[in-house]
Amino acid sequence: MTTPRADDWRSRGGYFSWRPAQGNARSVEIFHVEMGDPAAPVLLLIHGWPTSSIDWFEVAGPLSGRFRVCALDFPGYGFSDKPQGWGYSLARDEELIEFYLSEVIGAEAGVVVAHDRGDSVALLHAARCAEGRSATRLEHLVLSNGNIFLPLSNLTQVQRQVLDAKSWSQIVDAVTPAVLAEGMGAATFTPPRKPGDPEVEALTATFAHDNGIKVLHEGIQYLVERSKDEQKWLTALARAPFPVTVIWGVYDTVSPPRVASYVWNQYLMFKPGGNRLYFIPDANHYLQVDRPDAFVKVLLHALEPQAGQGPGALEAGLGAPLLVDTSRERLPAAADVLSA
Repeated sequence: MTTPRADDWRSRGGYFSWRPAQGNARSVEIFHVEMGDPAAPVLLLIHGWPTSSIDWFEVAGPLSGRFRVCALDFPGYGFSDKPQGWGYSLARDEELIEFYLSEVIGAEAGVVVAHDRGDSVALLHAARCAEGRSATRLEHLVLSNGNIFLPLSNLTQVQRQVLDAKSWSQIVDAVTPAVLAEGMGAATFTPPRKPGDPEVEALTATFAHDNGIKVLHEGIQYLVERSKDEQKWLTALARAPFPVTVIWGVYDTVSPPRVASYVWNQYLMFKPGGNRLYFIPDANHYLQVDRPDAFVKVLLHALEPQAGQGPGALEAGLGAPLLVDTSRERLPAAADVLSA
């Protein structure tokens, strides 16, 4: 299946071969896109489950005016290879990110912007960078809507069915690329996307590529990995030497704003280094698709902060993106607030 958006995105990219260093997984062809001046600062966009780098279609162009924007499709996603039984994991995808930045891009430093499952890959990469085990220096980490603290998430019935091997075997034949794309369009975008919408058609095309439905169950096992290690990852993030920004679409019911608020309050509020929390009104889980202009505005605001900017709307008008909080050394006493 081809669609204008999917065809456009694929025409901008190319492929490289890669295989994990450990295990006996075969080499896979990885699709990637680069936009902007090759000499500009590197900005890596990391996608989630079950989608692909095409999630960044609306924001990659505007960001390429200031950055060398890079994005790839992990194995099992988008226009990359999708072999069954390959051994999909967050650890392998983080290894791929390290290879991509150091060997394919040749980056000495860069900003990482992640979404959904990509947040988990980015947290693993952040740990590598914080421990000095990466060839690339991480300058800023940006996390957006994803289940980065599972106890406060709302996994859907479909996610649970795909996650469980028995229930997946009972529904796999009924799940087609169009069914998956249309279901996501109705539930995870604001306003809901209907059949025929360019985004729904593009998702259908990427799901259909190399029969991607066949590896959905393998890919979503990242939630099991996350459940074992998320506390360790978040604790490490709180000690990381680089700034962290959290950007959240407020209409998300799967990864609701309480996830972002909890991670901010528990791990980032008192983290040194200019960390920030933003909310984007009128945006759902795929905030970079629902409100691409707002996403770009927030990202640039976080990466190029002005001195003395406090919490509040970034512009006049309803639906303006909000800077909710910035990190601080301590909380003042109530009496201090009243006397200030």
